[in-house]
Amino acid sequence: MFGRTTPESYKSDLISSWLFQGIMILLLSIYLIACLFYGDQLQNPMPEAQRILIRSLLYLLAIITFPLTNLIRHIQLRLNQTMPFLDNDGRVVAKKRYFFTTMVSMLLIESVGLFGFLMFIWGDTANTLYIFISLSALGMYLYRPKLTEYNSIINALTQIN
Repeated sequence: MFGRTTPESYKSDLISSWLFQGIMILLLSIYLIACLFYGDQLQNPMPEAQRILIRSLLYLLAIITFPLTNLIRHIQLRLNQTMPFLDNDGRVVAKKRYFFTTMVSMLLIESVGLFGFLMFIWGDTANTLYIFISLSALGMYLYRPKLTEYNSIINALTQIN
């Protein structure tokens, strides 16, 4: 069904996933550059007590986001492998499903970097910005597109049909 291809030939199927991840990394870079060069114009400080409360809540939300993203990604990968499909070409189905899985993971992790950007705009220091953006970059590394995951989806789909 998939022709005579080796797992290495599937690398080209992941270009769109890697491109999406690159766009998310570019957004993190834009947050960082905008804050470093235009920080004074961007900042709209709020009262210290209110900022501390919001920062604490966003740290908590960032801590929750990592295991939640891992859980959602795990569920999506299993669904990608087990959901039947009607198309004749399972590789196209696998590519679409895996791109969606990668996209959801990247968007969830990108939100952590956005927390740092928002806190900086609300008057927090660059330290908070660096922490949130670093956490987001770490998450993007952890949940990057992986050829082994994609291969497992293709292998499982060949068993279904």
